Amino acid sequence: MRALLTSSGITNNSIRGALVDLLGKPIEEASALFIPTALYPFPGGPGMAWRAISGAGPSPLAGLGWRSLGVLELTALAHIEDGTWEQTIRDADALLVGGGDPLFLAHWMRRSGLTRLLPTLRVDSVYVGVSAASIAAAPTFVETYTEQPRGADGPLKSEPAVFSTPDGDVDRLLVTGQGAGLVDFAIIPHLDNPRHPDASLANAERWASRIPLPTYAIDDASAVKVIDGVAEVVSEGQWKLFQPAGS
Repeated sequence: MRALLTSSGITNNSIRGALVDLLGKPIEEASALFIPTALYPFPGGPGMAWRAISGAGPSPLAGLGWRSLGVLELTALAHIEDGTWEQTIRDADALLVGGGDPLFLAHWMRRSGLTRLLPTLRVDSVYVGVSAASIAAAPTFVETYTEQPRGADGPLKSEPAVFSTPDGDVDRLLVTGQGAGLVDFAIIPHLDNPRHPDASLANAERWASRIPLPTYAIDDASAVKVIDGVAEVVSEGQWKLFQPAGS
């Protein structure tokens, strides 16, 4: 399976071109399934999910002009026979996985069976991740929370951390999560985005130091394209690769 891991969706021509290259055909000739699951832990999540599905959200995915588009809700799949939905995923050219809470998303990717299924999909199918979905594609990731999140899979490793922002220092919990292992590196999205004030380059370096993998910090004009396990940065903005300690 191929991957396009973005910070904020298909935000420029370079990232759109990378998507077309991964698909091997125009978007208008490709079928896709959209996964809004990661949005639901947030206040107003159902409304955000509808905007994302309808193509009106801030991260362009569903509104790109796909030949066909379906909605895949991971929280429902655990209660449905595998044979009912697996073929639908196998037939899709792209899985469009929206942003939100990476711990919640990673849990439901496992519980639904999607994590198990991903390695068996066609080599030319494409996982397109936004923000949390790009984070959750890694084997291991870290994310910051204002309070201890409830781990559906059991206790979560976390540590207090203070991060500098333009408005002053902020207290956070740095939580380590288990991802899908679709790729062999990690992603830190929204680099230097004013809407994510603690996602500065200096803070990204601190987060990356907790991850035992190569880690790409990417801004909203950047993405990481993966074919046959080989990663390539596509960018009209800023990004940085951090190597794990001792490498």
